Amino acid sequence: MIEIELNGTPHRVPPRLTLDQLIDALELTGQALALAVNRDVVPRQQWPQRELQAQDKVDIVRAIGGG
Repeated sequence: MIEIELNGTPHRVPPRLTLDQLIDALELTGQALALAVNRDVVPRQQWPQRELQAQDKVDIVRAIGGG
């Protein structure tokens, strides 16, 4: 296991976990989300290729409708 920071909290994940696998594991699949790794936004089409590394800082932001 490796340790990442997920929305400011330490979180352990398997090595070589991709962003889309992380979203699946967190049961957030199908939701309107934006992801940033180390403060860089990662486009959704890159999630399957983007593997997490130890000490990565991942921020998940949910889009909420309203007015």
